[in-house]
Amino acid sequence: MFNLQAKLKDFRNFLFKAKLFMPQSRQLAAIMFTDIEGYTAIMQQDEKKAIAFKDRHREVIQQEHEKFNGRVIQYYGDGTLSIFQSVIQAVQCALTMQQIFCGEPCIPVKMGVHVGDIIINDGHIFGDGVNLASRIESLGVAGSVLISDKVNNELHNHRQLKTLSMGTYQFKNIEREVEVFALDDEGLVKPIPNSLKGKTEEKKIPPVLTSLPKKSIAVLPFVNMSNDPEQEYFSDGMSEEILNCLSHLNDLKVAGRTSSFQFKKKNIDLRVLGQKLGVSTVLEGSVRKQGNRLRVTAQLINVEDGFHLWSERFDRDMDDIFAIQDEIAMAITEKLKITLLEKEKAIITATSTENKEAYDLYLKGRFYWNKRGPGLKKGLDYFLKAAELDPEFSLAHAGIADTYALFAFYSILPPHVVVPKAREAAEKAILLNPARIEPYSVLAYITTFYDWNWTEAKKQFEKTISINPGYAPAHYWYSNYISWVEKDFVHSAEEALKAIELEPLISHSHNTLSSVYVCSKEFEKACTSSETAIELDASSFLAYTSLSMGLYGLGKYEEAIESIKLAVSVSGRHQYALFMMSWVYSKLDNISDAQKILDELKVRSDTEFISTLSLSVAAYSSKQYDEAFKFLEKAFEEKASLLPSIDVYPFFSFLHTDTRFQPFLKRMNFPK
Repeated sequence: MFNLQAKLKDFRNFLFKAKLFMPQSRQLAAIMFTDIEGYTAIMQQDEKKAIAFKDRHREVIQQEHEKFNGRVIQYYGDGTLSIFQSVIQAVQCALTMQQIFCGEPCIPVKMGVHVGDIIINDGHIFGDGVNLASRIESLGVAGSVLISDKVNNELHNHRQLKTLSMGTYQFKNIEREVEVFALDDEGLVKPIPNSLKGKTEEKKIPPVLTSLPKKSIAVLPFVNMSNDPEQEYFSDGMSEEILNCLSHLNDLKVAGRTSSFQFKKKNIDLRVLGQKLGVSTVLEGSVRKQGNRLRVTAQLINVEDGFHLWSERFDRDMDDIFAIQDEIAMAITEKLKITLLEKEKAIITATSTENKEAYDLYLKGRFYWNKRGPGLKKGLDYFLKAAELDPEFSLAHAGIADTYALFAFYSILPPHVVVPKAREAAEKAILLNPARIEPYSVLAYITTFYDWNWTEAKKQFEKTISINPGYAPAHYWYSNYISWVEKDFVHSAEEALKAIELEPLISHSHNTLSSVYVCSKEFEKACTSSETAIELDASSFLAYTSLSMGLYGLGKYEEAIESIKLAVSVSGRHQYALFMMSWVYSKLDNISDAQKILDELKVRSDTEFISTLSLSVAAYSSKQYDEAFKFLEKAFEEKASLLPSIDVYPFFSFLHTDTRFQPFLKRMNFPK
């Protein structure tokens, strides 16, 4: 038996040296967006006037923000993003500024203000509050100030700040309808109520389409009814295990876990949920865990009419946890008239471990693994402990394999350190339970990104998807393989779209499609997919990098720089975002800033793992060609995870244009 404590200690030391996780902070703030309406058209008609407008806009912003204790977070083109600690001061500042802009010279400025929770990281802010403030500003009319219902509620004791209701609006990717108000001041423009146009969706709840498959389900996260909030991992884990059992049924469409869990703790109309996830039924429930006793309730609901097709309450001991999951899964197959093959029935009723403590540790591991970021390391700790308690526990080994594979792909740790561990864990998981999909996907990843065995990789992906076509990550990885290795962008896009169908509400699905479009040089489409990914997750650094590549391809260089800066910020200066930034700087002849990035990566490589492929791109971007050559040679020895993409991504273009580097392409031995 391996020494678990020694392994954990070594691993923690490795992660500490890697400086893997960057701190973020949260706070409640008033958020303001401003924008000069029609600025592009003004610039085309009268460049001098446009520049004067922009300068005056910034002058007033700076002047009034100082008076009202506001903080400008970002100037972007002809707009701004700022925050205030006081809602009242934010509204007073907006009112004063708009009064100035409505005077002479009149500058057509739109404004939107909201109050909400924000995430602050490296001087940038993110979060649902920022997204909603942006959408309110999108409704704006020049000369008006629009505010959210939450801001309006704060003004009740300030009668000098009068407002008018503009009606309620359903904004894109905002679950609730939002009532929008306009400041009612003599000097301001007051829009016509219910007439505003912007980033909205049709408010009317659509009827369930006949195209929705009848045999389809979304498993929502069960509600934790225990007195201890720390038990949330258990209720989440139980939901996820039921979902995983159902996903093996060929006769049933199951919405992806990540998309289903988007609705956690949200009160949403089931008809809307059904439309968003493409399902006709929903399983929801609750779990109360006290000591060794469990109370589980579950109900299967038709989304069209809210009718309960089945419901049950289970009062059992912890020893019966697997029996409860089996009963719920079997009841669903019966009510939805699912034809069960013997093999499928065996999967549903299989007991993964007899060790309840190991199972509990596994659920904790998945809970933290799903959070990503610092959760990956914590999740791995739990997976390793679960595997030590029960070496025959397939799910624990699958979790270990998943984690090490992600560490390799994002260059958190050297591939030669973590990939062998991922392979060993995946093979062990399959040996113990050949029905689990996750370890097959990991092996397909390893065969592509580490072994560079293209023929075998394709077979592995096809085998993985044949075992369970409803597992979205397999489609992500396969899309990357087809795009990067085979350069079949049509087929690659189909796989990405399949991932979107399975997981429509997570950022990574749409970013996978954006990556395909970047590689195929369809930059407009790349930008559209990236923007959708960002709307779904404003902290996705991969989405910002894809957007930057798309914007650069369209010749929108200033916007490309802003996007890659955001990628660097939200990622805590991840090496991938940095080397892509160095490439953009180089293409715009900003070699000095590219050199600064190279210097930073070199310094960091003394205390953490920095892929030599990242260093190679940064060195070439800094015109350090000999150094770039040496780093690239080391990247091949390192088996750098992004090497399979070097023939298609724009930031590896020097491999095609510089004859000294072209032999490296041949060494990959890509299929013809």
